[in-house]
Amino acid sequence: MSEPVQTPQTFSTRIFSGIQPSGGMTLGNYLGALKRFSELQDRGVETIYCVVDLHAITVWQDPSKLRHQTREIAAAFLASGIDPKRSILFNQSQVTVHAELAWIFNCVARIGWMYRMTQFKDKAGKNAENSSLGLLAYPSLMAADILAYKATHVPVGEDQKQHLELTRDIAIKFNHDYGVNFFPVTEPLIEGAATRVMSLRDGSKKMSKSDPSDQSRINLTDDADTIAAKIRKARTDPEPLPETAEGLATRPEAKNLVNIYAALSGQSLESVVAEFAGAQFGSFKPRLVDLAVEKLGPITAEMSRLMADPAEIDRILGNGAARAEAIARPHMDEVYDLVGMIRARR
Repeated sequence: MSEPVQTPQTFSTRIFSGIQPSGGMTLGNYLGALKRFSELQDRGVETIYCVVDLHAITVWQDPSKLRHQTREIAAAFLASGIDPKRSILFNQSQVTVHAELAWIFNCVARIGWMYRMTQFKDKAGKNAENSSLGLLAYPSLMAADILAYKATHVPVGEDQKQHLELTRDIAIKFNHDYGVNFFPVTEPLIEGAATRVMSLRDGSKKMSKSDPSDQSRINLTDDADTIAAKIRKARTDPEPLPETAEGLATRPEAKNLVNIYAALSGQSLESVVAEFAGAQFGSFKPRLVDLAVEKLGPITAEMSRLMADPAEIDRILGNGAARAEAIARPHMDEVYDLVGMIRARR
């Protein structure tokens, strides 16, 4: 093959991210993702946010629960500050370009790339041969989610870095195979240490909606009394808070609660430690309860209001899908031309 012809092209800054509707949203989802998404929107950057329901069905989903969870994730986006007039918010399956481009990328990506994905190994476990083909090809669909919009940046956590690297590999290989500079090589958006919220019952494990114990997490649907009870019962240790942040290094449960306080209050870990140095958790926890209820109460109330009117959520998602389609469809038409498909001209 001859060397690719690199056509000069610049890509406008565009941020894309998605959340899978696989269960209720937790404090960890809010601090690690939703809060950051809202802050990015407020900078005036073009932001596209998606409820990735096609990804959800890589493992079997109850259809009625999937619909409910899709609306609940959308409600969480909205209640956390995402403005559907300033950002695009939609559910993935309404924009068929995602599935169309994913097939093209399935033919660009290599099987070996997919088998190296640690998330596939973790989810498939020892029974990989009985996993869905969709679970193996999940990263191609994720690449399509991002590149359908020629997104230049994606906010990523530790668990998605490898998938974003694969997205970059697919973009580079597509550009090379077809001798173009069509897709951007998307950059991870990492701004400081992302808040990693751990289980309230075990400071060594990430707070998760899949944990069998509801006491391990704060759900965005929890009311004030439930939040207070969970924080009061959160595991700690008998020592007072240290004089410096370094003193939390070997105290995972204590560090987790201080991290949560810092993230909710917008302070650094160091400033919170300085404020509460020497305090016992008997006095720290009530302060954390008050702060958590103050910050999460309005989100819970707004989610409840939105979920009482599913038709309004569906309207917002439909409007967002139309706007997303208007961006992605011309890109997909160009991809078909590049690949050599004969298409009727609209």
